[in-house]
Amino acid sequence: MSDRLGIGVVGAGMIAQRGILPHLSQDDVQGRVRLAAICDPAPGRAAASAERFGIAEAYETLDELLADTAVDAVTIASPIGLHFTQATAALEAGKHVHVNKTMSTTVAEADALIELAAARGLRLVASPGEVLRPQLAAIRRLVAGGAIGRLAWGICGCSLGRYHEQDEEAERTSVPGGLPADPSWYFRAPGGGPMYDVAVYALHQLTSVLGPAERVTGMSGTVVPSRAFLGEEIVTEVDDNTVLVLGFGEGAQIVVYGAAAGAVIDDFGAGVYFGTEGTISGLLLDGEPIEFEGRELTTDAPTWDWDAQMRVLSHVVGPHREIPEAHVFEDIMQLVGLVADGVPTPVTPEQARHVIEIVEAGYRAAATGRTQELRTRFDLPEP
Repeated sequence: MSDRLGIGVVGAGMIAQRGILPHLSQDDVQGRVRLAAICDPAPGRAAASAERFGIAEAYETLDELLADTAVDAVTIASPIGLHFTQATAALEAGKHVHVNKTMSTTVAEADALIELAAARGLRLVASPGEVLRPQLAAIRRLVAGGAIGRLAWGICGCSLGRYHEQDEEAERTSVPGGLPADPSWYFRAPGGGPMYDVAVYALHQLTSVLGPAERVTGMSGTVVPSRAFLGEEIVTEVDDNTVLVLGFGEGAQIVVYGAAAGAVIDDFGAGVYFGTEGTISGLLLDGEPIEFEGRELTTDAPTWDWDAQMRVLSHVVGPHREIPEAHVFEDIMQLVGLVADGVPTPVTPEQARHVIEIVEAGYRAAATGRTQELRTRFDLPEP
């Protein structure tokens, strides 16, 4: 491996066009990474993306990309249902792996990826790295320190809404190569639905504050039976409206929603924690702003401005503060630091596996009417 980590991008759809490729092609990271290759099965999409972003090689198949010796690591930016198979192939090919959310759709798959990476001596980083955000570290300290008394209950989550169907999204309808990025997979199994797509952020935030949950119960169903994109109907094949209750011990219960519509507060994914002596709502403690490292970088924007809140991440500097999906870029750079310099990262596949278990067991609880005990655990860094 050269001093610059050769990155192969698996998938040239929305997340790659909005965030990964614009970030990794910036001048300030060229001393650390090089865009070695990209692959996408849509004819012409990889080649056009390579031309636009200065990527060395373009392929239509994953096998071709993995055979490229200039590729040291991959970032998997394909539909969620493909993540396990593609991450497995990459690890078997000797590549380090960053997986965009969600790492897999089952605990068994997550176990297999973690075990394979360890057996091959490879690094595996799984988004979303919410644990990196100093906002959440500050909330964790407040809750653990008794700032709201004893935690009683809380609520967090995200809603799918209709944004995947918006024809006017430039990245979806004007993808390099001419073919639109079809959003149908968001509503199909495996990997579709708001739990894997958006509530995963709230679950990573929640578990970054409280640590692993102990049990889960819930209910789930479908509210919007069909959707449309560019005039074509998309039948909803997975639940789009799920509400779970997580038990964290000592009587504390947290409601988590992956819903068809609606939000408790405006902050994307942010939660509300109710204690016997106070309340944390988003980034407010009893109505007053919470102090955290880098807060001065965010005060000119509302707390629901996701991109603005990511300015606090260590690699999100200069031009990266103006490019969407900065949190994904940060997670990729966490892998770069881990591989190139041996710098440990709190963005672990073990936390991702725990979140996956919550979702999988939550669906099982909804189907059976029985509370499910959770077996996976992970360690959090000192806040």
